[in-house]
Amino acid sequence: MANTARIAPASVVQTATTKVHEVIKQRILDGHYQAHEYIREANIARELDVSRTPVREALRELVSEGWLEMIPHHGSRVTAWTEKDAREVFELRLVLEPMAVRMASERMTRECLTKLEAMASHMEQLTEMADTTPSIRNEIASINHEFHRELIHASGNQRLGAVLESVVRTSVIRRNFSHYDLASLRRSMRHHREILEAIKVGSPLWAEQIMSAHLLAAKSLNGRFSDSAES
Repeated sequence: MANTARIAPASVVQTATTKVHEVIKQRILDGHYQAHEYIREANIARELDVSRTPVREALRELVSEGWLEMIPHHGSRVTAWTEKDAREVFELRLVLEPMAVRMASERMTRECLTKLEAMASHMEQLTEMADTTPSIRNEIASINHEFHRELIHASGNQRLGAVLESVVRTSVIRRNFSHYDLASLRRSMRHHREILEAIKVGSPLWAEQIMSAHLLAAKSLNGRFSDSAES
């Protein structure tokens, strides 16, 4: 009984931390919090009806993940997505992610391919509603991140997956497709479908090349619409 009493508070704090973490991250994605806006610990604790301890922990996690930056004597603020950030991230992705897709093509299971095809179909359906329901773009972004994550995981290379996980999370989730017009969204969805077709017919090189084209197209759009002109 005594051990349970000691463990429970930590468990409660962790649950609250997870809640705060997800709320703040989603608000960044939704544009509720803008680049360079400060996230005040006391305000979040009051608004979400939690103590300041889980808020403090959530802010630390978000800083470590790159969503926030710590400014000495001022607090945590939303990081800006600059042209330099976009260039560096996509330089890494253009080298590593096509490699991961090539490896995934050689190791893909039927179960994983079926899951990827379902995600691709769902994104295609949502894309056709993107102009009439702008909030749909956030849902597309979330599924898109999962799609890329599954492809990378299917490579079977844990170290490659670990490196790409943080890089892809930053560039895929950070951008919520708000700057994509319908033609660009449809092109992105066609790339997903063609990657899966290449995997189905057993052509790793084809899959690798389409992923490169997919990333180059995304790089062009992200570079044009960074949060600021800082370099």
